[in-house]
Amino acid sequence: MSACLLQNLILLLILFTLASTSPPLTTAHYSSSQPYPSSSSPSSLSDWNPAHATYYAAADPRDAVGGACGYGDLVQSGYGMATAGLSSAMFERGQICGACFEVRCVEDLRWCIPGTSIIVTATNFCAPNYGFAADGGGNCNPPNSHFVLPIEAFEKIAIWKAGNMPIQYRRIKCRKEGGVRFAVDGAGMFLSVLISNVAGVGDIVAVKIKGSRTGWLPMGRNWGQNWHINADLKNQPLSFEITSSDGVTLTSYNVAPKNWSHGQTFEGKQFQA
Repeated sequence: MSACLLQNLILLLILFTLASTSPPLTTAHYSSSQPYPSSSSPSSLSDWNPAHATYYAAADPRDAVGGACGYGDLVQSGYGMATAGLSSAMFERGQICGACFEVRCVEDLRWCIPGTSIIVTATNFCAPNYGFAADGGGNCNPPNSHFVLPIEAFEKIAIWKAGNMPIQYRRIKCRKEGGVRFAVDGAGMFLSVLISNVAGVGDIVAVKIKGSRTGWLPMGRNWGQNWHINADLKNQPLSFEITSSDGVTLTSYNVAPKNWSHGQTFEGKQFQA
């Protein structure tokens, strides 16, 4: 055996030994309503971007109710504590509601929990405070990209003492159980529909509704993911056509039966995750 061949064999043996003994890198994902598989590469829609994150600690379970996206009780709606309020630079006047993000702690080895990330859904708005400078207490002031997380989510990636923590985030596809939900409300001819549990890119940019005696009627965004229309749709089964921010349109026929009433929630088809 030549000396060169022997050297190559020894080098291969050393590399194999190092690979077999190196500890694997683990990535933790958090969702209080549905677990995501432990994967370091979810369906990414963007590159990693810099931002900051703070947290809030709910003093009362009722604090989980509400939010600028209109989802109501976040636990009952299926979002749980895997949620985030976004600064005005990210909130896009409510269009971003329902979008999903992967968030990880960076830069500060004192407070970051290594090898972890969380997946959260945009459900709220962090209003700017112009009494402070953007770099001096006005965390959610333009042009800052900022996440406000429940402490239950924040503590998955960082120690709570971290305060205003440097993070990285990226937009990812949402994974949801079941179909898109349509919560019908209103009074008289005024019809309001809250759209939630949206997979894929998560956020909706256009909605149409159809009764059995009408064509497709465009709905307007009221606020967050609440959409409205003034039309006589009583005693008609309702169909919905929704378009997500990536241009994909999903049509669900006869989601609500003829005898639907205000205060009911119906389930349609679902986007691919």
